[in-house]
Amino acid sequence: MRRTQRLFQQPGLACRITLFTRANCGLCTRAKSALSDVWDKRPFDYQEVDIIDPAHKAWRDLYDIDVPVIHIGKAAVEEDPKKASKAVKLMHRFSPEDVQAKMDFVEAKLPSDK
Repeated sequence: MRRTQRLFQQPGLACRITLFTRANCGLCTRAKSALSDVWDKRPFDYQEVDIIDPAHKAWRDLYDIDVPVIHIGKAAVEEDPKKASKAVKLMHRFSPEDVQAKMDFVEAKLPSDK
């Protein structure tokens, strides 16, 4: 998936988006396309988490029936399943405009609001 590979190309940006996904998920494919469209206009750090991977069981417990889910946050902040309820997120279906609006919200927060 070339569109997905582009998402991994430019680290060190102000905003990070983590996509919680699984294989053979049509909505996940649409989500990756929307994120790629956003990245074309406004690059961001990107991380992808396959919730089916046994190493990500805590994320699967949270998002098993909800994928795709994205968390939008400051680039330097690591994801933690225990703090998922506080994450700025979008679930299921979202447009590039929805993603950009959440990015605006995250970037407008003060550094102490992490």
